[in-house]
Amino acid sequence: MSEQKGGIFSFYFKSNLLVRILIGLIVGAIFGIVFQNASQAIEFLRPFGDLFIRLLKMIMVPVIVCTLIVGTSSISPAQLGKVGVKIIIFYLLTSLFAIIIGLFVGTVIAPGEGMMLENIAGTAKEAKAPTLVQILLDIVPTNPFGSVAKGEVLPTICFCVFFGIALAFCRDSKDEKVKNSADVVFSFFEGMSEVMFKVVGWVMQYAPIGVFALIFIVFSKSGADAFGPLLSVTISVYIGLLLQIVLVYCVICLIYKLSPIKFLKKVRPPMVTAFVTRSSGATIPVSMETAEKDMGVPRSIFGFTIPVGATINMDGTTIYLGVCAIFIANIVGVPLNFSQQLTVVLTAVLASIGTAGVPGAGAIMLLMVLESVGLKVEAGSVVAIAYGMILGIDAILDMGRTSMNVVGDMVGAVIVAKSENELDMEVWNR
Repeated sequence: MSEQKGGIFSFYFKSNLLVRILIGLIVGAIFGIVFQNASQAIEFLRPFGDLFIRLLKMIMVPVIVCTLIVGTSSISPAQLGKVGVKIIIFYLLTSLFAIIIGLFVGTVIAPGEGMMLENIAGTAKEAKAPTLVQILLDIVPTNPFGSVAKGEVLPTICFCVFFGIALAFCRDSKDEKVKNSADVVFSFFEGMSEVMFKVVGWVMQYAPIGVFALIFIVFSKSGADAFGPLLSVTISVYIGLLLQIVLVYCVICLIYKLSPIKFLKKVRPPMVTAFVTRSSGATIPVSMETAEKDMGVPRSIFGFTIPVGATINMDGTTIYLGVCAIFIANIVGVPLNFSQQLTVVLTAVLASIGTAGVPGAGAIMLLMVLESVGLKVEAGSVVAIAYGMILGIDAILDMGRTSMNVVGDMVGAVIVAKSENELDMEVWNR
């Protein structure tokens, strides 16, 4: 329908999706404030919001399986070497710091605290978490297919990572039969990923309508008071992003005797490009050009580290996940305990391996994180309403987190080049 010239919905489908979602938030908030406690309107719109939540849950597990297997099996073990091992460890460590910062900022600022939504959609489900030891044991599934069927996030991620790594080794095998068979399996999951990208795209086209319905319910019940929590979560995310730059990236530069100020000046082109385009993939050419011409990173290093970073490095997104998980838990009235926060850390870091390139990745990853700590995003639930609030401001948050993802890629390229004594200091010192 979107391809029909002059079709009734052509303008809708041709306009920017994130802008449409933001408009859905604004219009839903305005109408909700105007029509206070409009029970008939709420009951009419509730199914539209519930449908959006059900569509997202429908695609969650297939997206996890397909993208993680493709992501982990895309890097050939033969290509890894020292550079590959260094950059993957670097990306995982910075992602770990990022999610810790996100949870810290969320805990200190406590966005959403005091805004209770129990009266909007029934009683909130209590987020019950097992012991720390049980969390670590439960990561490894006894029946991976059972975990997939039940929608258990961490066990599913664990199995997919193992499967993907094994597939990568089989694709690199010298045995032609094993290699060919592995390539067929990889092609199957790659094809499945492309199919899921298409389905995700369709679901996200419905997002503005779903967000409008969910936000209308919030503001119809809570009035203008709901603006405060949305502003606080936005500020919290951007404070987390700033702390990641200062406490992680700048400190790493200092450890390797590189000027943080110089790095921040040089990284501006890809940083701004990512902020505007909201796409790590679209920023890769700018990142590569900056790495070579302004930073002195050799092509042999940035040619590997930057594309890999665009796939598995999600520092900005993990900060967003930490803050938003705290925000939703506070709104629901069930603050996350230490074990649940650890589960958020594990889920975010493990999931970052293969989901970066998925359209609507942030929304899907947040859904995964909430499910992993027992905050079930079910149609008509309080958690679903709070989740809809986040989706409404996702366009604003997405600019910052994408920009941070790219800055993390650039830091990784520079540090690996420096550690390998291949950084051209003449170019760096210009």
